[in-house]
Amino acid sequence: MRVIGILLIILGVIGLIFGMMMFGDIGIACIVGALTALLSGIGFNIAAGKLKKLG
Repeated sequence: MRVIGILLIILGVIGLIFGMMMFGDIGIACIVGALTALLSGIGFNIAAGKLKKLG
């Protein structure tokens, strides 16, 4: 679960960089997708930590 979170964070950071290079609506859509991946990755890491502490 932690590996998925780390991969999503990396994907989100790369997506933000590429989204800033793009123009118009496509760039906005790329940034929104990257932010979603970034927040999901953070959530996965938080959940993995709580599951590890629980078990």
